[in-house]
Amino acid sequence: MDLINPSRSIEQKSRKFLKSLTRKEPSELLLVIGTGVSAAVAPHIPALCSWRSCIEAVINAAEDLEVLHPSDIGEFRQKVTEDRDLLVLAHDIIRKMSPRTGDTKPNFFQDCLMEVFDNLHSQIQNPMLFDAILQLMDQGTMVLTTNYDNLLEIFGQQQGKPMESIDLKCKEKVVQWARGLQKYSVLHIHGLFTDPCGLVLDPSGYKDVMHDQDLMEEFQELYRIKSFVFLGCGETLRDQIFQALFLYSVQDKVDLEHFMLVRKDSHDHFYKLQAEMLLHGIKIVSYGDCFEYMPQYFRDLVAQICRRRSPADLQQDGVQDTSGGDSSAADSTNLSIGTACSDCVKRKQDENGDVTEKRIRKGNGTFSTNVQKIL
Repeated sequence: MDLINPSRSIEQKSRKFLKSLTRKEPSELLLVIGTGVSAAVAPHIPALCSWRSCIEAVINAAEDLEVLHPSDIGEFRQKVTEDRDLLVLAHDIIRKMSPRTGDTKPNFFQDCLMEVFDNLHSQIQNPMLFDAILQLMDQGTMVLTTNYDNLLEIFGQQQGKPMESIDLKCKEKVVQWARGLQKYSVLHIHGLFTDPCGLVLDPSGYKDVMHDQDLMEEFQELYRIKSFVFLGCGETLRDQIFQALFLYSVQDKVDLEHFMLVRKDSHDHFYKLQAEMLLHGIKIVSYGDCFEYMPQYFRDLVAQICRRRSPADLQQDGVQDTSGGDSSAADSTNLSIGTACSDCVKRKQDENGDVTEKRIRKGNGTFSTNVQKIL
């Protein structure tokens, strides 16, 4: 993944936006942010660029702090260059820095993470993405992340927002978040670097969540009724934790409507991926052929989603103004913007009735294999 170059002037042609996305109300969206967002906002922290870069940074910190044997350092450096499951590798590294009893607390991993993510508050250099994300959150968009860092929360607090980081350990807060009652909370499904005990690194780390039927129903209902927007998420659909929380028992994925913003660096790969992901209810959208285009594209996209719609706007979009010319009345209602998709969701809910008991597929291998084939 390329880093943002602050001194580089980026220009690209004006891009069109999918009306099926811009007509969504912010409250209909759930934003999933990955390492690409952190890398764009704080480009000079290598650990924020990707999972691989984060693990490499932890290994380097372990060497500097002398908390791993040199032979282990060499072994892990070799493994991180190979094409393997990075979550499992991270779990192995933690075990090496933990007591032999298997207890993960205390351990040296926390010290390594603190070394890697030291002084995050002073590292925010390109806040354009965060400004746009907070604009969405102001209007009801929920935010979930696979990142360990809390850069968004730090920036939001600097702007006077009551930001809060939550992880899967606290069921009560997770349920409140899932029901839209935690407006400025960010759910970290992998945990947060400031609390290593809450880190989730392999399937065994979320077994309690998987066995909690009520909590799983909350997650799966979100995936059915919200439109997920994936931003900076190159590997999220292969992530076992994300799969387990949202994908395993959600049927009829083709009836869903989610969006993934990606870089189009290869025409053949992009259009192949676009066609295949439609089968999973995900529309692949390009922000350009350069990583540096992402912040500007997303800011403009959010401006389209959050703009105040006049009757002229509604008529141009093909949406009937039922407010009698009163724009404030139109703004205070749902406006039926993007009604085609909203009606599909409502229709599916009417067909299925209330949420019934859902069976959680426990086999991680099948879905993971299929997703890897299409990605």
